[in-house]
Amino acid sequence: MGFSVTFWGVRGTVPCPLPSHMGFGGNTSCVEVQAGDQRIVIDAGTGIRMLGKRLLKEGAAEATLLMSHTHLDHICGFPFFAPAYTKGFHLRIVSGHLNGTPGIEAAMARQMERPLFPVPMRTMGSNIVFDEITAGDQFALGEGVQVRTARLNHPDGATGYRVEHLGKSFAYVTDTEHVPGHPDRNILDLIDGADLVLYDSTYTDEEWRNRIGWGHSTWTEGVRLAQAAGVKRLVLFHHDPDHDDATMTAIEAAAQAVFPDCFAAREGMTVTLA
Repeated sequence: MGFSVTFWGVRGTVPCPLPSHMGFGGNTSCVEVQAGDQRIVIDAGTGIRMLGKRLLKEGAAEATLLMSHTHLDHICGFPFFAPAYTKGFHLRIVSGHLNGTPGIEAAMARQMERPLFPVPMRTMGSNIVFDEITAGDQFALGEGVQVRTARLNHPDGATGYRVEHLGKSFAYVTDTEHVPGHPDRNILDLIDGADLVLYDSTYTDEEWRNRIGWGHSTWTEGVRLAQAAGVKRLVLFHHDPDHDDATMTAIEAAAQAVFPDCFAAREGMTVTLA
């Protein structure tokens, strides 16, 4: 069934349903990976709502949800993920950043408790299994799909993922903050020689200097890491809500001038790897 990556939500921090942002998209982080017969979803931002509708339309019976972390913009779409309410649907939720209490199940459930939300997670009718791993672990999904993980530098922790299938590889690296002049070895090892790497490019260099400690990075650091690791294609991701289409077009052009095999993620875009 091949190997492809589809972007359902590309924005960071908060959804941006604005005409000025629709060229790149306004939903928060959610990426779908189709690897053979494995349906993998990475993060549950608001983009997961429309993905859920598509999965039900296609008759999908199961999926694996890999969570980079549980900050609100990456989980706020989960209460609106229709397959989770569907009897007979099997959903495995994997997290590598929560070691201890609360775990991933408690973190995901908390946003669905009153007074924050009227429908608690326990009423979801699907078969949901929660799986705590340690960032750095490796595991298999079905036949011929390998997943590697790495710890990222983000407040409250975050996990990066690399999915390998049919001799190709896709790495998902958001949310993370770089240290100038000190490339993150965890990231370099994770993305080494990858065919497609998605990287947290929330800020420009000028913006980042006023937001040190917020847990995000820049497209320029993404380019440096991609060049050092021999990455074939780089995807700019987690677009800042203040970056409208004109700003994103300029950022993409600047990145391509330095690293031609690069583009800014757009909602609805699918990249085929194999």
